[in-house]
Amino acid sequence: MQSEEVIQGNVCDVEKASTQIKYSNFIFVTLVLMAVALFYVWSHIHMTELEYLVAAEMSIKEKLIEEQTKLKVEIATLKSPQRLEAIAKEQLQMTYPTRDQVIILNNDDAAGANKATPQ
Repeated sequence: MQSEEVIQGNVCDVEKASTQIKYSNFIFVTLVLMAVALFYVWSHIHMTELEYLVAAEMSIKEKLIEEQTKLKVEIATLKSPQRLEAIAKEQLQMTYPTRDQVIILNNDDAAGANKATPQ
């Protein structure tokens, strides 16, 4: 009788141990799956945030390109010969030189002057 109780006790202990192993494996697998799911959700959220940042930077880039285009047009307008001539005549009271005021230099004279000057 005692031997039967010992055998039954051993069988019960073995069944409890195998049940505990099954539960611990189930818990381990569940924890791993939860970790993978959390990583997936985190990476998806992170990717969405990055997409919003990229969209914002693209918007800024487009605005800067527009501003650059406007500034190029403004530079071209400010450098226009007609505008500069008008400013020279109206604000600076400049006129075209007369024939007496024009001095023509020959290239030979300019080259000789450059060679004669010590450097």
